Amino acid sequence: MPRVPVISIIDDDASVRAAANRLVRSLGYIAYPFASAREFLESSQLNDTSCLIADVQMPGMSGLELQSLLRAQGRALPIIFITAFPEESVRKRALDAGAICFLIKPFDGPTLIKYLDQALGQDGGS
Repeated sequence: MPRVPVISIIDDDASVRAAANRLVRSLGYIAYPFASAREFLESSQLNDTSCLIADVQMPGMSGLELQSLLRAQGRALPIIFITAFPEESVRKRALDAGAICFLIKPFDGPTLIKYLDQALGQDGGS
């Protein structure tokens, strides 16, 4: 039986975390919300996560710093970045480092679902 994907959601905004958590769970995935990158890194879900949805700007460690750290550890985790502060240079850095996408808040559910499917290899090859 295939393993149900685990999606970890990291955002310091509780309302964004809650909304993304509800959406991910409605798709039948397991979702774990985290208020910070450090909280995620110290969790038992680190090794089980299939895809990461992460805010770019957070107190402590930013989403880009988290991406760098995970890559340095050899963790090729698909990351969907979300941000309320879109900057082209930041978007370029995130995508150049392998992010699946860079979504600007507020984004709609179907857009997030499309990129989640892509991250999990369930986009039908398109």
